[in-house]
Amino acid sequence: MMDLVLLAFIGFVLVLGLRRPFLWVLLYVYIDILAPQRIGYSVIATMPVSLIAFAAAFGGWLALDRKEGARFTLRQGMMAALLLYCWWTTSNADFPTEAATKWDWVWKALLFAIFLPLTLTTRARIEGLGTVLVLSVATIVIGTGMKTVLGGGGYENLKFFVNDNSGIYESSTLATVAIGLIPLIWWIVRHGTIFPRHWTVMVFAVALTFACLLVPIGTEARTGLLCIAALAGLMLRYTKRRLLFVAGAGMLGLVALPFLPQSYYQRMATIAAPGGDESASTRVAVWEWTINYASKNPFGGGFDAYRSNRFAYTMPVKKVDGNTTSIEYREVVDEGRAFHSSIFEMLGEQGWPGLIMWFSLHLLGLWQMERLQRRWRDAEDEGTRWIAPLAGALQMGAAIYLIGATFQGIAYQPVMLMLVGLQVGLVTYCRRIDSERTTLERSVARREAVDAKMRSAVAA
Repeated sequence: MMDLVLLAFIGFVLVLGLRRPFLWVLLYVYIDILAPQRIGYSVIATMPVSLIAFAAAFGGWLALDRKEGARFTLRQGMMAALLLYCWWTTSNADFPTEAATKWDWVWKALLFAIFLPLTLTTRARIEGLGTVLVLSVATIVIGTGMKTVLGGGGYENLKFFVNDNSGIYESSTLATVAIGLIPLIWWIVRHGTIFPRHWTVMVFAVALTFACLLVPIGTEARTGLLCIAALAGLMLRYTKRRLLFVAGAGMLGLVALPFLPQSYYQRMATIAAPGGDESASTRVAVWEWTINYASKNPFGGGFDAYRSNRFAYTMPVKKVDGNTTSIEYREVVDEGRAFHSSIFEMLGEQGWPGLIMWFSLHLLGLWQMERLQRRWRDAEDEGTRWIAPLAGALQMGAAIYLIGATFQGIAYQPVMLMLVGLQVGLVTYCRRIDSERTTLERSVARREAVDAKMRSAVAA
């Protein structure tokens, strides 16, 4: 039954796309995030629904969509360069088979992010993409929040729609994405035109925000706690009563403390004392190994280059004998540990050139969003006053992603690359309407100048 419902929805959108090809772009976003082929049990699991939507999105744009306003920008060129560079490192990878497996989804994520801005030529499309992004992630987040409230959480114990700890369904990744999309949720509530401004929309947004904040608790993801702190710090910029905001946030945190499980406290304590946790201890050792590896291999070792690492570190082990607790330091030898950081993921896999391209791509996005906020923050007409708040929401989402990415290997996370595409699309749209305004103003000025000359001639 689940398969039939999912297939019926996908088929329905494919039919609607014959009149509105942009719907196929949104369909691919939905499928790529939610992965319905992994949720179903039989028929849909055997069908290449992602490939079908991918081909429809590209083919529909080429054959049926209007290309007015589409521009190829610097950041798209940077992603294209990164894509080609990843292809080169994959062909020379230390582990060709494993690298090919990762390349199979990375090139699609990068190519779609390059393509996406070409379709975002109107406000309706920009808003449509943002809404589908939020609602697709919300489908997972709502279920996660409900399980957390009902007591089904815990580190590596909280199950999502699929029993697969990869992609957005990985606990730390979902926590980062959920927190990063909260500003976009509230932009949709305040400035969106798809849903009417009604109290039910507001209630849903509040409940969804609460569910997003529950994800780091339910998954006990340490990165999620850092992302919540980052979100609170970034929101201070847009809050008029900052002291009241800080006091309210602190009070809310104190009220929540008694309801948090003991396992959550124990998990979060390892942030301040990483030496007592094996997962945290190995990260430091892997990062040191990656720096040494990059000094010998400046162009990286291709995807999954971490598989060649091997190192030893000291771990404190508690021993309880009756009422006596002793700590014994034991040397642990480990190998083939993942990077646990997008920075070191890029450095180890793509070397210094890849890391520079990745950093430049995201830092340029933060700068562009800042420029848009400054340029449009005083806009008063309905047609443009939504731009600065959206730029602010995308800037906060990108900053939260970079903080979360520091402690997990999500350098090519598709949802975040889609947010990059949304940023590029917004910049292109603003440049176009700026250019149209300038052209109109010059035309009016020339017409007024001609009229003034004619009046002077008649008077003479």
